Amino acid sequence: MSEDGGGAKSKTYLPDGMPAPAASRDGLDREFYEAAKRHEIVVQRCARCAAFQFPAEWICHKCHAFDPGWHRVSARGRIYSWERVWHPAHPALKSACPYLVVVVELEDAGGVRMVGNLLGDPMQEVRFDAPVEAVFEDHRAGHTLIQWRLAS
Repeated sequence: MSEDGGGAKSKTYLPDGMPAPAASRDGLDREFYEAAKRHEIVVQRCARCAAFQFPAEWICHKCHAFDPGWHRVSARGRIYSWERVWHPAHPALKSACPYLVVVVELEDAGGVRMVGNLLGDPMQEVRFDAPVEAVFEDHRAGHTLIQWRLAS
């Protein structure tokens, strides 16, 4: 949890001072960020061959059709890989170390994987293939991050 300007604890996992994620200038991934604000996860799915893909691209990775659309998927998955971070990737994260980063294979998205933080004790034991669920972290700046926690 980070502290807000008045010393009170905010409800965000990451400290203030991080750059806010935003859709690309061309708008290709805008629907992903808008869905996160609605507390949903969407990935692209080709209208021609039904292949899932993430991150967003203008063409399908499988059949090369220019027809990928957005498809809502479950906010659940399994840990495919993970890392305990000791050296911050950004100066604002210096006080947050160590923290856990996971690669999550989404439950119903054809093998699509996403990267995010694993909430909880940064020294917890992490198991490959452990079930996780998304936690949507709303920020005052207007964006929502997708974090992960172990499923009960």
